[in-house]
Amino acid sequence: MLGVDLDAVRTFVAAADAGRFQDAAAELSISQQAASKRVAALEKTLGVRLFTRTGRGAQLTVDGQAFLPHARDVLRAEERAVASVRPGRRVLRVDVIGRRLGPADVLRDFHRARPAAELDVVTLPDVDTALEAIRSGAVDVSFRAVTMPGRRLPDDIGAVRVFDEPVQLLTGPAHPFAAARAVRPAELAGHRIWMPGLVPGSESTAYYDALAAAFGLTIEITGPDFGAEPLLDAVARSRSLVTFVGDRTRLVWPADHGLRRIALHDPEPVYPHSLLWHRDNPHPALTALRDHLRSGRFTRSGGETWTPAWAH
Repeated sequence: MLGVDLDAVRTFVAAADAGRFQDAAAELSISQQAASKRVAALEKTLGVRLFTRTGRGAQLTVDGQAFLPHARDVLRAEERAVASVRPGRRVLRVDVIGRRLGPADVLRDFHRARPAAELDVVTLPDVDTALEAIRSGAVDVSFRAVTMPGRRLPDDIGAVRVFDEPVQLLTGPAHPFAAARAVRPAELAGHRIWMPGLVPGSESTAYYDALAAAFGLTIEITGPDFGAEPLLDAVARSRSLVTFVGDRTRLVWPADHGLRRIALHDPEPVYPHSLLWHRDNPHPALTALRDHLRSGRFTRSGGETWTPAWAH
């Protein structure tokens, strides 16, 4: 379709549907002469006759009949392309750090409250990639912990802390803490805490490094990361191994695993999720998402909590 005028294609389809150039011109709010000129120019570009003019109107030729379904496809593609970048019509593109993790669960909460909001959920590897995607327009918004030591966000990026997610302990049924209702972080000193999914240099690693330093813990990241299921299998079988999970992280395991989620308190560690967006982004669903998150439903109130100093 290189070099084909989309207005001419639109006029061709309208004339084919109406059967008369006069009616097609009226539908497009142009003169009959302009409609005829557009179709004539299209025929010249394609090198074929698309209509046979008769006293009763305009009848498609064999070439016109062959071209019509493709012309409709072109117009539908144009409509999709325009809608993909038109605020209020295109989907809101949201980056979350994992589809099972807390931000994705919060986003599902938003979608339940605003089912008309169309979302495209992606997972980018790190905060720098997320910032680049926001600035280029590849995504509209990202959930990240971004106040890492020495980091200053670009002036065109908005950020607000919206979601404090309590960190929980996950143990197998034979672990000494399995029967506890709650555990103080300092009590975990000397216990094996395994988190093979932590990537050096990521915001998650910065958080758990700070947590370990604050309470004298050792967090092991050794060994290959085969995903959540092998980690859960290992913790379920072990008398000494534990791991950390967010309280809104969605995990499913076989009933015979007997895994336990145990609260941490005195103080309660919370992971500080922030929302990042481009300040010039006018998408109405972005405004709705920010308002939803600022409602106070997702921040902790009451009790002593802990976050790294850089999150303050």
